[in-house]
This record gives sequence, C-alpha cells and structure tokens, in this order.
Amino acid sequence: MRIAYLDCATGISGDMMVAALVDAGVEFEVLEEVVASLKLDGVSIAIEEVMRGGFRGKKLHITHPEQHAHRHLSDIRQILSRSNILSDEQRALAMSIFEEVARAEAQVHGSTPEKIHFHEVGAIDSILDITLAAVGFDLLDVDDIVSSPIPTGSGNVTIAHGVCAVPTPGTAELLKGIPTAQVPIEAELTTPTGAAIVRALVSRFSKTLPAMTVESIGYGAGTKEFRDRANLLRLVVGEVTPSPHIEEVILLQTNLDDVSPEIIGHTCEVLIDAGALDVYTTPILMKKGRPGVMLSVLCDHEDMEELETRMFAETGTLGIRRQTIERSVRERNTYTVETDWGPIEGKLAWREGESITFKPEYEDCARVAEEQQVPLREVYRVAEASFLLEASEGLDIEGMELHDHDHDEDGNCVHDHDHDHDHHHHDHDHGHDHDHDHG
Repeated sequence: MRIAYLDCATGISGDMMVAALVDAGVEFEVLEEVVASLKLDGVSIAIEEVMRGGFRGKKLHITHPEQHAHRHLSDIRQILSRSNILSDEQRALAMSIFEEVARAEAQVHGSTPEKIHFHEVGAIDSILDITLAAVGFDLLDVDDIVSSPIPTGSGNVTIAHGVCAVPTPGTAELLKGIPTAQVPIEAELTTPTGAAIVRALVSRFSKTLPAMTVESIGYGAGTKEFRDRANLLRLVVGEVTPSPHIEEVILLQTNLDDVSPEIIGHTCEVLIDAGALDVYTTPILMKKGRPGVMLSVLCDHEDMEELETRMFAETGTLGIRRQTIERSVRERNTYTVETDWGPIEGKLAWREGESITFKPEYEDCARVAEEQQVPLREVYRVAEASFLLEASEGLDIEGMELHDHDHDEDGNCVHDHDHDHDHHHHDHDHGHDHDHDHG
C-alpha cells in the first residue's frame, strides 16, 4: 500500500502543501496547465528553491491582479467547471475541500454552506492552492494519507472580520476532532486552507513516521523565517506492507470517583452501542486516598469524537485522555457447527502457524439452553466438541474473509463486539485576498 505522511512540524498552509507535492515528484508543468485551464486573467504560478533554517525546500508563488471578490460555493464550482483538464475525480476532490471550508464558516457565522461567502479562501491564491493540492494528491496516487498532529501557533492575526486569535474561528472549526500540537511560535502556523486540506484528505494521525519503505520526500516552504526551526512542511511518500495482525486504535480513559456503579454500567452499554470496540473498568486509588474507577474505551479513529461526547455526557467527567495505540489481533470469522440441538454459531480465530480455535456465541448457546432446558455449560461443551469433530474431518477455511470485523451484505464493516466476553463490560482486579501567508 502506498501512503503519504504529512510532517507538519511548523503547521500547514495551501501553498506549502502544493510546494511539497512538487518537491516530492508531482510535475509542476501539469499544475501550470491546470491553472491555465481555469481561464483566470493575469494569473500564473511559479516555483523556486529556497532555504529555511539551513534546509532547502520549494516555495510556491502565485501572481494575480488585485481583487476584491467575495465568492460563494457556486462561484467556485463555476471556476472549476471551466477546466477541460481536470478529471472528474480531481474536480470532486477539490470541491470536497471547499465544502469543508463552507461547512466550517457556516457554523461560525450562523449561515448555510451555500449562502456563506468566502473571504480568504475565496481569493485566487487560495482557490489555486486547494485545486492544485487536489490535483497533486491525485497524481501522487497514494492509497492513504496520514498526518502528524497539527500545530496552530498562537497570537493574533488580522482577517476580513478583524483581529482574531490564532487559530481563527474558521480554522478552529475545521480542526475539531483533529489532534493538535503545541509549538512555541507566536504566528499563524496553520491556515484555513491548510486545515481544510487536512480535514478532507487525511484519514488518520500519527506522531511518528509510519513504518514504510520511503520512495520520495518533498519539502514545502512557508513565507516566514523562524529563529529556532525550519519553516517547512515535509511530505514523505512510501510503500507500507500492512500486517493483517496489527491495527491502530484509540484508547480513551478517564478517572471517576463520584459516579455511581449503576451510571458506570449504563455508560459502558451506551459506549458499546455507539461503536466502541471494547469498554472496561479498573479499580484505582486516587489522590487523598479516594477509591475510584478508571473507565477505558477502545475505538476506531472515526468514532473517537462521538464516544468522547457520550463519555462527557454520561459521566460528567472533566477530562478524557487520548492515546493512539496498536493492538495485535487474531484473524477471525463466523462459523456454525451442527449439534443434536441444531446449529450453533460461533467465532473461529487463528494466526499463522497456530491452531484454529472456536468460541461459541453466548446468545446462541443461551437460546439453546433455554429451549432444551439444559445447563448453559453443557451447550458450550457440546458446541466445542462438535467443532473438534468437524475440524478432525478437515476444516476448510479457504475463501473466508480474513478480517477482524464482519461485513454486512452491502460490504460495510460491522464491528465485532464479542470481545471474548459474555457481557459488554468487565472489571479488572489489577491495578483577506490571500490565505494569510504562512507563519
């Protein structure tokens, strides 16, 4: 799998992104042709090599006449429709970035995406930054885009609506749910255009470079020089061979000392129903000798924000810790054994070089136990014995979907919330007319 990693050590802006793409191998001549196809009078682009903090990088320059237009989404669509070079995929990708900006601005100004008029992001240079970034990533032909946490900077900047604190309201809205980083620089490090590109294109975030075979590295330079660090966006492109046994998940944790057991139990059920991969509690001793409970939730990146919202609402906690972790998993699939009491469904699990194991589903076993008026443990024993018999006769798993999650009939991923437990939770008894020239 081919991936791109954005190392946003000093933030990200549209012009830095485009320059990094060119430095990583995207043909600048193709981007020039795209600009010409938009039929914007007096507009051109140029690229040059510059030094930032002792390191080389590419700097994008956009030349355009003075302008005062405030554009809507419909105006952006009209500009993109002029091009006979943009593919449908490239045009759609560019519009998806503009739409992220429109939704953020609509939220900030109490309007709708179609009615909102762009100021900074509606300017010619920002239109080109977004369009060329979309084209560049399409030409880069990567399967996944990963980013480091995003530094925002600090201080104040002047925008069309006056003086605003960094990050500006639109940028802050675009960065909701995205991990940020603190860098001791008083400047706008991430612009609205840069934040929109990240929100629309990046699938996950990692503080470290993913394990990969590096093919190319591109450096996009910002406008300002910083005293103690290079003002560069680094783009690393390479091949990754994903392990079927390793996956990256989010661990959410909070300490509770004033919540009743009933509320904690209810919260666990709510979180499982909302998409958590696993939920568990651990007894802890908090400051001043107070006994408490640590609530831990494992989830996918895309479910993190929703689950945090549920945790805050249900427990009233003041804070939730986030960690990105890897977990090693066994391949698994559903499997049904035949017994004298009828079919019983369960889970097969295996790793390369290991024997296949079978665990009957609690719900199926409980149903049979009630229907046949036999002990539940007897149903488990019979189901496991039936599996061993079928396995001894030659278990054929060829053609099975080897995924950690089941899929519905439309191919959508459905999380397996079995967690090898009979219940959803358990206790452990162990302890302007521009994009604000970047920073």
